[in-house]
Amino acid sequence: MPTTEPIKARGKNVLGQPLATCGCDPMTGFYRTGCCETGPDDLGVHTICCIVDAEFLAASKALGNDLSTPMPQYGFPGLKPGDRWCVCAARWLQVQQAGAGCPVLLEATHENTLKIVPFELLIQFAVIPDQLH
Repeated sequence: MPTTEPIKARGKNVLGQPLATCGCDPMTGFYRTGCCETGPDDLGVHTICCIVDAEFLAASKALGNDLSTPMPQYGFPGLKPGDRWCVCAARWLQVQQAGAGCPVLLEATHENTLKIVPFELLIQFAVIPDQLH
């Protein structure tokens, strides 16, 4: 369960720049700030800002991580295709390796992701925010 302590700094993204907001509808992030911030209590490393699609959601569920079913007790609304969400880096990698990687917003993906997912792989799934409109 996320703590309610204030976050002192958002950190940097995988590009070495200030971390951008991932999404606020639904409110994402381990700390539910809209950003893929992380800290010592974020054991899942929820640092990849992705735009989930149906294929990713189905593969994630098949691999044991159901992201589409709401779990209000955890403040989780359940995701639908097109939602932006801070996904656990290892889980994103697992789904990608299963052939269902989804788009990633590098500007909103925390630099700690690089401890788990190679930058070269993230680039292959990167979308530019201007391409989303």
